[in-house]
Amino acid sequence: MEFFKQFAVPNPTPTIYLSMVAIGLTLIAVLAGITYFKKWGYLWSEWLTTVDHKRIGIMYLISALLMLFRGGVDALMMRAQTSMPGNELLSAAEYNEIFTTHGVVMIFFMAMAFITALMNFVVPLQIGARDVAFPRLNALSFWLYFMGAMLFNLSFVIGGSPSSGWTSYFPLAGNELSPHIGTNYYMIALQIAGLGTLITGINFIVTIFKMRAPGMKLMKMPLFTWSALITNLLITFAFPVLTVALAMGTMDRLFGTHFFTMDNGGMAMLWANFFWVWGHPEVYILVLPAFGIYSEVISTFSKRNLYGYTSMVVSIVVISTLAFLVWVHHFFTMGQGALVNSIFSITTMAIAIPTGIKIFNWLFTMWKGKIQFTVPMLYSLGFIPIFTIGGVTGVMLGIASADYQYHNTMFLVAHFHLVIIPGVVFAMLAGMTYWWPKMFGFMLNERIGKWAFWNIAIGTCLAFFPMFISGLDGQARRMYTYSEVAGFGIWNLLSFFGALGLAMGFILIVFNVYYSARYASRDIGDDPWDARTLEWATRTPVPEYNFAVTPQVDSREPLWDSKYEGKTLFKEEIKDIHMPNNSGQPFIMTIFFFVAGFGLVFSMWPVVYVAAAGIAVLLFIRSFERDDGRHIHAEEVRETENNKRGDTR
Repeated sequence: MEFFKQFAVPNPTPTIYLSMVAIGLTLIAVLAGITYFKKWGYLWSEWLTTVDHKRIGIMYLISALLMLFRGGVDALMMRAQTSMPGNELLSAAEYNEIFTTHGVVMIFFMAMAFITALMNFVVPLQIGARDVAFPRLNALSFWLYFMGAMLFNLSFVIGGSPSSGWTSYFPLAGNELSPHIGTNYYMIALQIAGLGTLITGINFIVTIFKMRAPGMKLMKMPLFTWSALITNLLITFAFPVLTVALAMGTMDRLFGTHFFTMDNGGMAMLWANFFWVWGHPEVYILVLPAFGIYSEVISTFSKRNLYGYTSMVVSIVVISTLAFLVWVHHFFTMGQGALVNSIFSITTMAIAIPTGIKIFNWLFTMWKGKIQFTVPMLYSLGFIPIFTIGGVTGVMLGIASADYQYHNTMFLVAHFHLVIIPGVVFAMLAGMTYWWPKMFGFMLNERIGKWAFWNIAIGTCLAFFPMFISGLDGQARRMYTYSEVAGFGIWNLLSFFGALGLAMGFILIVFNVYYSARYASRDIGDDPWDARTLEWATRTPVPEYNFAVTPQVDSREPLWDSKYEGKTLFKEEIKDIHMPNNSGQPFIMTIFFFVAGFGLVFSMWPVVYVAAAGIAVLLFIRSFERDDGRHIHAEEVRETENNKRGDTR
């Protein structure tokens, strides 16, 4: 029995036990459904082994939405706990676990997956490519992310979740103050998922640099592709820092090293520096693709070309550079001195300048435009004022002396969420709605989508604006309870109502997907938004090969010019198309990664050795495998194009 005690949850409650039962029943229902409908073969051949960037993008999207609801439940529980003084809905230990997993799930497994989903689906189409540069590596990236996410979420029911915050600061995350294995899950799951993200970054840099359509120079790329390029450069430089820090933290916990301990030469502040050298670029890894999405959406629904294209590109590059020069503002209060604080205060405020340029460019794009108030456009319009408020309060936090008042209060929580929610979540929902017809062949219902938008927009403001007041009044973040005389009750109650509004908005999105899948027309054409970029020049749904003929690009808006200026986009004849083969190796290899990670969490070394051997064998097999892909013959391409009601060009 001693062996099994290590798998027990350290803070069991009826909620945990009910969740275990619910997870078990859900898993049984899914497996039974796949078996009953005889879909195992289809699942394996079409999804688990796919290397198609579009299917991988859809799997990222589904995973991101699941993680959004997983993290959203945590948020509701936190807001419910603090909605009234002296509440006993959650214990202190439960609250610590919930706010830790909320942050990790939302940043690493929701937001990162969402941006990767849209990059996967859209970028190859926008640059006129057949697929990404390394399709099998792309599949490996997804399954590494997925297995990392599953390993982390397993902590909820086996062994216990981490409870030292999403930043996992040492010495709190060390063995003395976090003796249970929850932090092991954090360290190892994030390494597995982060490896997948790093591979994605390298893959998309090569794809964008080497696989653009003829004539598409760098300064003719769509803004979303530009934002994806800079984002993946940030990933390639930032994520190795996090990986090294996590490896060092793992060794401290499992092997007794002293990188981040308070004795024997350790330095806890080293973790803080490593984490935020990654962590602040991570903010822009999330936000820059959002800026690219808003650029596409605002241009499309203003019926105007994007104002100030060159300045938009330059501002993205400047933001990405400054992103590596501001990390110390996360610990202004930790004693590094006035000179250092002053330098990083200046760089922090400077980053607002290129961001402001982008906002003015979007406003000028809409100026004298014929604006269509579609759901994606509403999210884009709602983003501007809410994000501006979040950004301005960020400048306030960037004033080092004032930060002594704001730091570690709910003011900081309000600022962060009013940047991330409009700057990432609004953008992802705008992008999902905008590209949904190209992904699935039907449009989401506009009326239900607008109901969802207003619930989410109003809920965001109601949930987080009161935190500015309670924070200035002295409410510290991470407090799981407070007394009535503190006076925080009314502000926290308003925040709870705002969280309910957000929840209702996301429920409406789920209902919209169900309703539209059932009742929406499939006869929407290839370009239902009258858009401007190449992804809308493909057939709907997009065939495996993307383009029957590689497009020839001679402007920044090739599709728009072909529609309204008579320029020829497809100049060649249809020929045989070379495509990569599917492979089950990425999926199988990441199962070994999952098993190895689980073994490391519990220090089950025989399990780790066997899983590591499995990974090594698969790498060895791949090293000697010769896979030349396959060809889709021209006759089959013509038949597919004709069946999609298109001409053969």
